[in-house]
Amino acid sequence: MAFRGWKRLFLVGRQNTFAKAWRSRRGGPPLRWKRCCHWSAGKSLDPEVKAFLEENTEVTSSGHLTPEIRLRLLTPRCRFWREKPDLWPYGDPFWAIYWPGGQALSRYILDNPCVVKGRSVLDLGSGCGATAIAAVMSGASQVLANDIDPIAGMAMILNCELNHMNPFPITIKNIINSEAGNWDLIVLGDMFYDEQLADGLHHWLRKCIRIQQTEVLIGDPGRHQFLSHSIRSQLHKVIEYSLPEYTRQENNGLTSSIVWSYQPSNSLENC
Repeated sequence: MAFRGWKRLFLVGRQNTFAKAWRSRRGGPPLRWKRCCHWSAGKSLDPEVKAFLEENTEVTSSGHLTPEIRLRLLTPRCRFWREKPDLWPYGDPFWAIYWPGGQALSRYILDNPCVVKGRSVLDLGSGCGATAIAAVMSGASQVLANDIDPIAGMAMILNCELNHMNPFPITIKNIINSEAGNWDLIVLGDMFYDEQLADGLHHWLRKCIRIQQTEVLIGDPGRHQFLSHSIRSQLHKVIEYSLPEYTRQENNGLTSSIVWSYQPSNSLENC
């Protein structure tokens, strides 16, 4: 199937292009909750893009760790599962896949609402927005979703509507290397797929922890780039989830996904 081949390209090749985009879009001024939003409740979407996304994705809640959350994703019943990837008119739709690291984070937040209840949460590299949605469902006081793909931002709004909630603030700026924002919790899943991007994340997350005492949770199914990075020695395993069969098949046989707490030692906090 064309999309299965496309997804393999995501995993081994095209993510390099996406990683370069994260590295090249430097952070601007310090982010503030009310100033950084590109989309929010009441913001209308481009009707042509909205129609395209609705026509070429499937609303689903099955095959994943969070059946409580409905999402628009690319599935075997979608046209672009079979079509050539080059016919997709926008950037590579990483947001249309519910990656296993994000699934683990979302499941953990839904099962442990005290982790986010009454707290401000940044969902970094939000993609489909599932983890941000889980944070809203679990009582977070403020949620900001961040993804550099503007189409992902539009998809998040559609996914919020599917889950009967007003869209949370969304920014498409690259905030890595920007000033440390005042968040209680940063969550990120499946972001350690490129060494340089991983290095940038490591440095920026340390800075957020040192300056703002931010808590950081990372979701990852055990990819080599993550396990071999120096950040691995500073992680505490919170919980491990067995992945549903559908997710295993769509992720080259990965069988589980882990939520990690990032706890850098004092000797490594000098940014």
